Amino acid sequence: MKTVSYVRIAVLLICTLLFFNTGQAQMESSSELYRTILKLDSTLFVDGFNNCELKKMEHLIATDLEFYHDQAGLSTSKEEFFKAIKENVCGNANKKPIRKLVAESMEVFPLYNNGVLYGAIQNGVHEFYIKEANKELYITGIAKFSHVFIMQDNIWQLKRVLSYDHQSPEE
Repeated sequence: MKTVSYVRIAVLLICTLLFFNTGQAQMESSSELYRTILKLDSTLFVDGFNNCELKKMEHLIATDLEFYHDQAGLSTSKEEFFKAIKENVCGNANKKPIRKLVAESMEVFPLYNNGVLYGAIQNGVHEFYIKEANKELYITGIAKFSHVFIMQDNIWQLKRVLSYDHQSPEE
């Protein structure tokens, strides 16, 4: 008899959760928010990381950026972030790192405060390559990432970064 009651309660609970679920699902790739985050990604990585046009991405980085990297450690400011980009990514034109987003891996989740959009989470996978003179671009690694973008004074800014699960391409 007790088992039947527990089963009824469990079924009722599951039905209630399914019916009243108010959580936000991943945004469709055709949505305005998804396209906005994709454009921010392009500015940060195509313009900034790949082409070293750091001025184009400067306004997109929050002053109190926190960047958690599973191999390079923690960076806790915009200044640290740009110093690392200048030295490690843009410092050697003869062996230039290139980042490519694995497009079908990107997910965008909105962040709301009482129904008002204030941010977004971007998850995905990116591949890293090296560009050398007179050589084909070659892959050096792949990793997962999560970005938290916050809207501040109608400007999107990258506030938190998780870069993890870095692997060699042959793994």
